[in-house]
Amino acid sequence: MSVLVSLHHLTRYLYDRPVALGPQVIRLRPAPHCRTKVPSYSLKVTPAEHFVNWQQDPHGNWLARYMFPEKTREFSVTVDLLADLTVFNPFDFFVEPYAEKFPFAYPDDLRQELVAYLEPQPATPLFAKWMSGITPGSQTTVDFLVELN
Repeated sequence: MSVLVSLHHLTRYLYDRPVALGPQVIRLRPAPHCRTKVPSYSLKVTPAEHFVNWQQDPHGNWLARYMFPEKTREFSVTVDLLADLTVFNPFDFFVEPYAEKFPFAYPDDLRQELVAYLEPQPATPLFAKWMSGITPGSQTTVDFLVELN
């Protein structure tokens, strides 16, 4: 069973005199890799006289770069969308053999691709205490994720 929800977002700036707007980057569009179905999406930007270029960041998220040639007294962004919220099993995935037990190490080629995500932050005392209770290889990665959640 799914639930259809509607979202309306409005951001509006009013100025007491005409102002020149620099480039505006708007990141208010669902990612193409999102599991949630979005049957309807609309983005409206004022002033109406503008140029827009849609781009994707390195992670596949949409961003719109707006340029405004004329001065304006108003800048507004309106997003309307419908989202079809359907229940799904978050543990419906495959685990590579090297990652069956937690903790695990990524293969060298994959580690190079993920290097930006693998730099740990300093552990807080509470987190360090929690991590000290984890015995390496004592449970499967999926069991660890279920327990964590």
